[in-house]
Amino acid sequence: MIRLFIKYKSVLRFIFMFLGSYLVLTLIYNLYLEFFRSPIYFPDYITHLVAKQSETLISSFGYNAQILPHQSELSMKLIVNEVYLARIVEGCNAISIIILFIAFVLSFFGRLKLTLLYLLAGSVIIYAMNIIRIAILAVGIYEYPQHTEFLHSIIFPLIIYGTVFLLWVIWVRIYSQKQKL
Repeated sequence: MIRLFIKYKSVLRFIFMFLGSYLVLTLIYNLYLEFFRSPIYFPDYITHLVAKQSETLISSFGYNAQILPHQSELSMKLIVNEVYLARIVEGCNAISIIILFIAFVLSFFGRLKLTLLYLLAGSVIIYAMNIIRIAILAVGIYEYPQHTEFLHSIIFPLIIYGTVFLLWVIWVRIYSQKQKL
């Protein structure tokens, strides 16, 4: 039995680091959601910020974008040219995806400075891509309402998960180069 642990030490390390960091970060995020609801930054600060930044980006495309607090649920209404298109809910703020990204990178922990810089840069890239994907989705739904389901179910996740996957591949390549040295 001990030989198996020794043989699969790196695999077990990856699994425990991934699951451990993912669970800890998810717990912290859920505590944030529980204790930091805000009537000013509704429904929570991060989701509100994502909604406002999405509104600004959509407006920069030449559309009249507006976000309003939803009256009956924890979300922001996204309105483009007077048409209510979508809700921006907590799941749209990309924090859960950033947590997944961080857990993976920590599982292949490299030099401290390089790892921390990569975590910061990757999180910023994911956050920015999330704002871009919300804007693309909103404009797409406004211009092509008949393709709403395709845009939300296929294109929307493809943009964000594709970004995370590329960042993971880049990190594994950096990590494997470090291991060769």
